[in-house]
Amino acid sequence: MASGEIFMAEIKKAAVVGAGTMGSGIASHLANAGVPVVMLDVATQGDGSRNRLSERAVERLLKSSPPAFMHPDYAQLITTGNIEDDLSLIADADWITEAVVERLDVKKALYEAVDAVRAPGSILSSNTSTIPLAMLTDGMPESLKRDFCITHFFNPVRYMRLLEIVRGPDTRSHVIETLSGFCDVALGKGVVLCNDTPGFLGNRVGVFALQVGLVEAVRAGLTVEEADAIMGRPVGIPKTGVFGLYDLIGLDLMLDVVASLRGALADDDPFQEVAAGIPAVAELVARGHTGNKGGAGFYREVQGDGQSRREVLDLSSGELTSNTVTLLWTATGDDGDEGTATSYDVRFSAQPIGELALPPLGDEGPRPSEVLVVADGRGRVAVIAFSPDDGG
Repeated sequence: MASGEIFMAEIKKAAVVGAGTMGSGIASHLANAGVPVVMLDVATQGDGSRNRLSERAVERLLKSSPPAFMHPDYAQLITTGNIEDDLSLIADADWITEAVVERLDVKKALYEAVDAVRAPGSILSSNTSTIPLAMLTDGMPESLKRDFCITHFFNPVRYMRLLEIVRGPDTRSHVIETLSGFCDVALGKGVVLCNDTPGFLGNRVGVFALQVGLVEAVRAGLTVEEADAIMGRPVGIPKTGVFGLYDLIGLDLMLDVVASLRGALADDDPFQEVAAGIPAVAELVARGHTGNKGGAGFYREVQGDGQSRREVLDLSSGELTSNTVTLLWTATGDDGDEGTATSYDVRFSAQPIGELALPPLGDEGPRPSEVLVVADGRGRVAVIAFSPDDGG
């Protein structure tokens, strides 16, 4: 350590600027570790509290599923505020991290404001998922460059173990050692030190995979549910699948992430072939359907009559439709023996329901004792034939 250099020995208080999905997730997990944390967002205008964005973020955290807090009482460790009025609250924070919109101009303006009030030696980091550190620090004072790095968490923060840390050529070793140790021990993260390359490690691979999933689903004529069933646990990614993961991350955020990678990568990079994605993403965002945080995206949970049902986006029409299966017609065999359903044959028909002709059920084996005709909310029809249990 150079003579006269100040550094933070441990993280006793933290601050998060940005109360969106990622910022609030980081704040809640810091609270889970018993660390008091200040969470700020832009001031809201009009009647009511100017801290509405950060206050509502805490309310969402308390209602989130899976739970963001290990115990609801940990929410009391979060102090809410806004950047315009309350930036002084971060003056005694040991670690300040930002999770604001993926725009270089916005981030640089914020860093300038933070640097004016932060404690000497305090750590400042960015949760950017795609913007290179070299671009973030371009023009930054040398004193801030030494205390700056990238700490890229993944959503949901409490449950996703990976944490990418990116250091710059000027970043002090103590900054990386302090954050790596704290995030490992206190936050339970698997820390991976990454080079300053576009998308770092996780998003360089993960966003490319998501874009391929979207594009190929449309090319193959798959529904949202079919694509998610394939591109989920069967291939070792979260059970949300492709479209469900887009909803979880936030469609608006994904547009920013993809745009950032698109601009940072070479024109002949394979990512450019799928960077445009599918029109449905931008169309949904234009309607305010930004995913889970916006109440709707490729999926929407609808409450009614004391029950919950899920609607799914029809990629052809652009409309959300119910995936509830409805019984249309049933028939029982002449012998009256309902038996036990041990095998079934499902076939889909594109014919209008009123003109549906039952397909042949096969000549081999026992004749079915029961036939069901069902339809889902997208107009697909399935004929299900049940064979009786023959004791074998």
